[in-house]
Amino acid sequence: MQKKSFQFTQETGVPPQVGPFSHATQWGSMLFVTGQMPTDPDTRKIVSDDLVRQARQVKDNLSAVLKPFGATMDDALMVRVYLTNFDDYDQFNREYRSWFSGPLPSRTCVGVTGLAVGALVEIDLIVGLK
Repeated sequence: MQKKSFQFTQETGVPPQVGPFSHATQWGSMLFVTGQMPTDPDTRKIVSDDLVRQARQVKDNLSAVLKPFGATMDDALMVRVYLTNFDDYDQFNREYRSWFSGPLPSRTCVGVTGLAVGALVEIDLIVGLK
């Protein structure tokens, strides 16, 4: 099997990377999606200082990465969430539950001292492709 890395243009609705990495790497039927930030793909700025609004933008950015692969959030096998304020855990969970129509994927949620671009939340995925 050969590893394939993918970077997306702004026209795809995926914000540019904030560092030297690929948006996603495919290995067979597995897709490893880099942590997405709550940045607007057009303005390249954080969408808000509200956690829920940031989380929704992160989900939109993840969905934009998944779209060319014919995948959705329901195809996520593992989700890693990074929160700069772990007191936001319950608020984040209320929003997160609405992202999936089927069984929830495995998940780890970690409190961190800071994230790139001043974000409150970052999320990465491992996805099973069909």
